[in-house]
Amino acid sequence: MKILALEFSSIQRSVSVIRGMGSAHRADHTVDVNEIVQTGGVGTNMLEMIDTALHQASIEREQIEVIAIGLGPGSYSGIRRAIAIAQGWQLASSECQVKLLGIGSTDCLVAQAREEGQLGPFNVIIDAQRGEFYLATYEINPERCQAIEPLRIATLQEIQEREAAGELFIGPDAARFRNSRVDFPRASTLARLAQVRHDFLPGEALEPIYLRKTQFVKSQPTRALS
Repeated sequence: MKILALEFSSIQRSVSVIRGMGSAHRADHTVDVNEIVQTGGVGTNMLEMIDTALHQASIEREQIEVIAIGLGPGSYSGIRRAIAIAQGWQLASSECQVKLLGIGSTDCLVAQAREEGQLGPFNVIIDAQRGEFYLATYEINPERCQAIEPLRIATLQEIQEREAAGELFIGPDAARFRNSRVDFPRASTLARLAQVRHDFLPGEALEPIYLRKTQFVKSQPTRALS
């Protein structure tokens, strides 16, 4: 299977191409993995990164069978652009329609922590702006990885209280706290996770993970000029 993965939810944006097959129990049995990583956020040329990754993997656009998208939480504009690319790709692949798969970026961070030998409880932390943070707590042991607290929005005060209690933080925005390790979700991890996933979605069903309720403010009526 040929998988293209797009992870644009943080300032470290990455594109990965995997050519190979995963197994029912492992997502690391691959023939070839290529990854392009850039740090810069808004200024990143996403289409150029995709072209470079495909070229290095010697794979044509038409050969991609699955596109995996990191749904965040994180950079709303980056995630939206990744979704738009995937949606357009699916619409253009009329003969053999490419399959789309959305994966939470926290899943990437947890998988990376496990690959790096992280054991025990830890918190995944991502800046949610407005003085708040996306927070999820996990427990990793040699047999499995288990979510203790599901992803939610937490206040800075709660994070500071957990910091004072000596809890561990992992994520792209963990550097400001003690007992922390900065880690960015990577497209290569996203692609490996996609190898053993089959919960494909139509393009219109892909949405960023955004826990706040959408709020609209009605604008003031225009005034007639005399």
